Amino acid sequence: MITLRELTKRYGETVAVDGLTLDVKGGLVTGFLGPNGAGKSTTMRMILGLDRPSGGEALIDGRPYASMRHPVREVGALLDAKALHPARSARAHLVAQARSNGIPVRRVDEVLEMVGLAKVARRAAGAFSLGMYQRLGVAGAVLGDPRVLVFDEPVNGLDPDGVRWVRELVRSLAAEGRTVFLSSHLMSEMQLTADRLVIIGRGKLLADTPMADLLAGSSLSSVRVRTPGAADLRTLTGHLLKDGAVSVESPAAGELVVKGRSAEQVGDLAHRLGLRLHELRTVSASLEQVYMELTARSVEYETGDTVFGGTGTGRTRGAGA
Repeated sequence: MITLRELTKRYGETVAVDGLTLDVKGGLVTGFLGPNGAGKSTTMRMILGLDRPSGGEALIDGRPYASMRHPVREVGALLDAKALHPARSARAHLVAQARSNGIPVRRVDEVLEMVGLAKVARRAAGAFSLGMYQRLGVAGAVLGDPRVLVFDEPVNGLDPDGVRWVRELVRSLAAEGRTVFLSSHLMSEMQLTADRLVIIGRGKLLADTPMADLLAGSSLSSVRVRTPGAADLRTLTGHLLKDGAVSVESPAAGELVVKGRSAEQVGDLAHRLGLRLHELRTVSASLEQVYMELTARSVEYETGDTVFGGTGTGRTRGAGA
């Protein structure tokens, strides 16, 4: 488990990470989201002992990373896939990691096979594509068979097959009871991969919740109802609006879009009123929609609206325009 308690990092007057307190538990894929400049990479670097906190602490299974004698056997990490000498082969890079951490060299060949790089294991890494670098980074992360894994943008540069492979890999690692902490800017992929989400903005914690709860609790989620009778529609609408927290819209004849009530609650109400329903379903917001709603005020680098004229040139219009 990864434990953060009031974790803080300051650079002069800038607060990059502001009092983060959370637990990243085993057996789950925990997604880590936030706008650019939110403090995600800095948080991961502090977890891995690469940056010293200005305050608070980051612990892995109750200990700081720096206290571990053979860290690769306890924590696997992928922060920068290209952080290796370009003239060194993929195998030589992993062999050096293995020997310095007391890992049998045969494990190197196992992980190279696992990530699909066995055939290019002796090729200089400088000739690798970004996707191949990412696969090598994943190999390094799992080399020591660790119980805790930290991945920063592991699918960057991978083709769709590689993205699916990473998804299946991290979910299988979590299914074995391992702790998996994963950042990504690919919202659709994170929605398919993560069980739980941690979202930060301007260094502060915005959400720490199961994926399903985050999506279901969004104001963007709704319930779609379709009934054949106009009178039934009016009756259902009237009863729903008795609760001031509920909003009801009718986008088309015989249809309602209800916000503030679950499909189960709407269905139970219709049953009590003796109303016929031809359709009742939840329309969930996407992770991207919920994320944008949640972080709207925490974006570090905002862009203006670009207006294009007939000549093909554009100008940027800021908020004050």
